[in-house]
Amino acid sequence: MTQRIAIIGAGPAGLMAAEVLSQFDYDIHVYEQKPSAARKFLMAGKTGLNISHAEPIEQFVQRYDQVEWLSPWVKQWDAAWIQQWMMGLGIETYIGSSGRVFPIEMKAAPLLRAWLKRLSLDGVQFHYRHQVLDLQSNQLTIQNLVDGSNQALGFDAIIMACGAVSWSRLGSDGAWQKWLQPESIEAFQASNAGVERVWSKFMQPVFGQPLKRVNAWVDQAEPTQGDIIISHYGLESGLIYKQGRALRQQVKSAQPMQLTLDLLPDQSVEQLAKKLQPSKKQSLTNVWRKAGVDAAKAALVRELVDKSLWHEPALLAVKIKHLDIQLDGFRPIDEAISCAGGVKRSVLNDGLQLKSNPFVFVCGEMLDWDAPTGGYLLTACLATGRAAGEGVQNYLVSLQN
Repeated sequence: MTQRIAIIGAGPAGLMAAEVLSQFDYDIHVYEQKPSAARKFLMAGKTGLNISHAEPIEQFVQRYDQVEWLSPWVKQWDAAWIQQWMMGLGIETYIGSSGRVFPIEMKAAPLLRAWLKRLSLDGVQFHYRHQVLDLQSNQLTIQNLVDGSNQALGFDAIIMACGAVSWSRLGSDGAWQKWLQPESIEAFQASNAGVERVWSKFMQPVFGQPLKRVNAWVDQAEPTQGDIIISHYGLESGLIYKQGRALRQQVKSAQPMQLTLDLLPDQSVEQLAKKLQPSKKQSLTNVWRKAGVDAAKAALVRELVDKSLWHEPALLAVKIKHLDIQLDGFRPIDEAISCAGGVKRSVLNDGLQLKSNPFVFVCGEMLDWDAPTGGYLLTACLATGRAAGEGVQNYLVSLQN
């Protein structure tokens, strides 16, 4: 009898696991509670699908907080492999000036359509609007969301590719956590998310404006340069996302959550102090502007630096070059691009198989790893999906021996 495999979730990790297993004689069923596949993937691709990054692989793997765990898979299925795989689906790619890998069309939809078509031709069966309500051993309780009917089905192997807990409206609602022991899951935290700070009313005119070309760091870490958007709730941008891991560590260590900025990294303290010298012919605002402190940066300085220092060029220059911002926390996790936390490495074997239940394998964002944006998230989802697919294949072959 043909062995039956269930894959819970039709995101990139689940689809990649299905692709691996579709090359063998299995009866493969993908269950997706939404009306269509890979909704978060499609959302991520709306502004340009950044699927990987072409930087040197040893540098690439250091972007992950679980380097040792993810390295073997990410190195095997790296950016070059992903580009070749996409070419096999008729999707050409290019590498941007930042090293990010994009499809030439920039969109996710053509890639997804070609991928789903190939999987269907290879015999993978998709069940949309089907929600898994429970998992016990090798049994799934599945509800058809169209007619409300339930059925209990058994499988030879089950792959959980359910996503984490961000963007729940797109399908990753975290309901799967009740199927596992609480101690097997590292608590989820927002990653690649904005940070919160309560501003005074005087900041309102610069909401939505950028702090251009600033350096940001946490504690004694190496500064990173980029832009930051001042939001009504705090700060937001890729540069903020890069500080997330260090900011979470502050919270974990019961330290105040604090970010430091250098608003003018291209000037020394001495150069800036000279430019900030007061002039009888110019207003303070004009002096600052000519020194490089534009309206958004000036508003932040006025918000955070004591007024008594505004007319002290040497002291003000130090503050502008080392501006500490106390933060109140991260934006709600459901708004986060991704999550830190998930199923712990210690409860899985090297094939991503649960030690407590050999029928079940786990992949994608459900796993306890974290990375910044820039193609690293999707690369790891694809790689762990392949690893889980291979894990299932090895397991099912071992049962026959």
